[in-house]
Amino acid sequence: MKMANWMLRSKKLFTILSSISGRRALNRNAIYRKETRGIHCSSFSLSDGVEYSPRGPPYTVDLSVASTPASTDQLRPIYRIMNSDGVVIDQSQDPNLDPDSLLKMYKQMRTLQIMDQYLYRAQRMGLISFYMMNYGEEGTHFGSAAALDLDDVIYMQYREAGVMMWRGFSMDDMMNQCFTNKFDKGKGRQMPVHYGDKSINCHFISSPLATQIPQAPGYAYGMKLSGSKSCVAVYFGDGAAQEGDCHAAMNFAATLGCPVIFICRNNGYAISTPVEDQYAGDGIVCRGVGYGMEAMRVDGNDVLAMYNATRHAKRVCVEEGRPVLIEAMTYRLGSHSTSDDQSLYQNMEDVELWKTSLYPAIRFKSYLVNRGLWDEDKEEELGKKTDTDIKASFQKAREIKKPPLKDMFTDVYDQLPVRLQRQQQEMWDHLKQYRQHYPIDKYENS
Repeated sequence: MKMANWMLRSKKLFTILSSISGRRALNRNAIYRKETRGIHCSSFSLSDGVEYSPRGPPYTVDLSVASTPASTDQLRPIYRIMNSDGVVIDQSQDPNLDPDSLLKMYKQMRTLQIMDQYLYRAQRMGLISFYMMNYGEEGTHFGSAAALDLDDVIYMQYREAGVMMWRGFSMDDMMNQCFTNKFDKGKGRQMPVHYGDKSINCHFISSPLATQIPQAPGYAYGMKLSGSKSCVAVYFGDGAAQEGDCHAAMNFAATLGCPVIFICRNNGYAISTPVEDQYAGDGIVCRGVGYGMEAMRVDGNDVLAMYNATRHAKRVCVEEGRPVLIEAMTYRLGSHSTSDDQSLYQNMEDVELWKTSLYPAIRFKSYLVNRGLWDEDKEEELGKKTDTDIKASFQKAREIKKPPLKDMFTDVYDQLPVRLQRQQQEMWDHLKQYRQHYPIDKYENS
């Protein structure tokens, strides 16, 4: 009898929920028809004889096939503000940022470039285990970062160190993370270049490819529900754009109206796989339109163009409650990582070409010179000071002890479970017995 009553109540509840769900679905279709065609009935013939589907679009007897562009002049153009000589093409597009912001951008671009060189060599010397350079893609970092506010939340892939630098992640912070010492904000638990800092709203980088992409619209949806006036920006490469996570994320974001900016750094290669072997069609930008969101293709090596595009994207996210996709066209000048040799798959003549005036820092320097904000004396002074500062930070981080060994077991559970307590004790017993075989003195409080 109890089972029968339970089944009856369940059946009634299912009927009620199904009815509610059905009404919601009908309401959504009605809203869609109203927004797209202003139609309220299931089918309607206009005076010109055109009949519209209940789903919105008109019916036709012509078999229309959507296809990819047949030639380069049909491709989505790349938005830019400066030409390769740093000259503004259309003055109305120049955001006219204040001199302090412009100089901060350039100085940090040069700082990141020099830091890359130091840490790349450090890995080759065996001082750190791994490194990934940002060389060639700095324009995508600083242009977008400058257009966002500190309350906006950042999800990164692994080649966005400049974004964190702009938001206040110091040189010492980066060196501490790469050397995984006791001041590393991740407590030495990750590979080098896996930065993160809660205080500047930057989620920690995760090694598995594309996992951050669906997390971003989830966080953004929570912000929307809370009434926040901020947005989320998620960075990823053209390789990550081929992962299923990326497609799911865009679909969720567009369907739920999440205030998230998808920033794809299309640098031409997914490790060693060129874009022509990754996808067919007009790149990544067309996917945004397919999912129902605004999409822009931007010159990622033009820091001002990235600024304008990101500023516009944030306005759409916050004021209109819609996601935006930015495909930043750039070029990776270094190897994918220190585990990679770019000369095996990249045309090195192309690499040398992109190192000239196409390189974002060189182009931006020309812009500053044209505005009377920079000259060669300042360039020389910046180079010397930056080199000195990075060298000092490098040496300091190298000599700091590693995090305490006990940190391997903390920060997951509120109270350490018995099984982890047992494992921890086994570790101490093992180290006590074989201490001479381990560099314990390099670890804090060990």
